[in-house]
Amino acid sequence: MQPMETSERDAAVIETVKSIESQYRVDHVESGLPRWLIEVAFASYLLQAAINWAPLMHWMEEHAPLASAAIQTFGALVMYFGLMRGMKPLYRPMTVAWWIVIVLNIVGFVPLLFPVLIETVGLPTAVALMLVYLPFGCAIAFCYRGRLRQVGIWMALYILISSIIPVLSYLLVGPESGLANLPMEIPTIAVIVIYAWVQRRVLVK
Repeated sequence: MQPMETSERDAAVIETVKSIESQYRVDHVESGLPRWLIEVAFASYLLQAAINWAPLMHWMEEHAPLASAAIQTFGALVMYFGLMRGMKPLYRPMTVAWWIVIVLNIVGFVPLLFPVLIETVGLPTAVALMLVYLPFGCAIAFCYRGRLRQVGIWMALYILISSIIPVLSYLLVGPESGLANLPMEIPTIAVIVIYAWVQRRVLVK
């Protein structure tokens, strides 16, 4: 009887561990968003990565500010809203943090549309985004496993690379843009694509 009781106890412990692990490991969330909208958001992210190259970004801001602002905002808003809805049934939904991120991205749309407001609105918003993205991404990565954890990791990397590389580029290369500055811009382009992909993987089953 003793070996049988030990075996049953071990099986119960294993089941308990698996149950606890299932709460932390999240590979997919049900956002309720249509598949086509998620794919359009992903495509918007890819366009955002493309226009992140300084010469193209400057051209877009000068000749098509509305399109530039929409491209840089739409993908993130859809993905974040989907992740927020999808995480509601989880043990730590972090809904308040998601709403803060969504609101800051909406506010950030204004200086993208009107560059004259960059100093008064854009810079404080960019700083606020960094102060929110970094701890929020770390919190997601700490609380969850699986694909959702990757979202948290890349959220933190996204804001760090997007904030630090342009400063380093200016210090090392100067205001010059074009091919001379491309090696410094590749990480900021690549991180947008990767960040978009890890979000899509969680939202699309």
